[in-house]
Amino acid sequence: MSKTIIAVNAGPRMGWNTETLISEASRGAESAGAEVRRFDLFRLERYTGCVSCFGCKKERFKGRCVCRDGLTPVLDVIRESDGLILGSPNYLGEMTASFRALYERLIFQSLTYNLETPVCSVRSVPVLLIMTSNAPDTAYDGLLENYRRTLSRFVGPAQVFVSGNTLQLRDYGKTDWPWSMFDAEAKQRRHETVFPEECRAAYEMGKKFARQG
Repeated sequence: MSKTIIAVNAGPRMGWNTETLISEASRGAESAGAEVRRFDLFRLERYTGCVSCFGCKKERFKGRCVCRDGLTPVLDVIRESDGLILGSPNYLGEMTASFRALYERLIFQSLTYNLETPVCSVRSVPVLLIMTSNAPDTAYDGLLENYRRTLSRFVGPAQVFVSGNTLQLRDYGKTDWPWSMFDAEAKQRRHETVFPEECRAAYEMGKKFARQG
């Protein structure tokens, strides 16, 4: 029986860095025999982050978010899956608001506030977390380690993949004002030389992830 991997894109730009790496990791997982189901958060029906209703703390809803909106089918399939590939660009030092909405509801539904059994997840779902950023690869190590630890505790064993110093535009010279803090030529060179290697690495991680998950 093939494994089911859920791939969630929390970035708005199709065909760019985050979406490309998620697609490559998904292709790798498929090459290992997994079935991949894909969700693009910016294209779902309207949804919110956690509304603190505490419905998931009731026994009959234990470990299940009771809020019904565009995120409900995503949360439902993640809960029953064999692995989660989750990617987001970094905006202003954090993941996107769409990522945070999913993250809040994914984690909080499994948090019991009970010292004896702090986590009520029925099964462990391994996570591959992908982040892209125009800052250096190591700029957000602390942030990513916090996400890795929390995901590992409440969802399943998590690993992180980072692509930093990414290309944001095809032509930095066509902006209405100079983006002078960036070396456009260096960004383009990196996109043409390093980013393809990162795509290959994401593919291999997806393949290994599916086999291990």
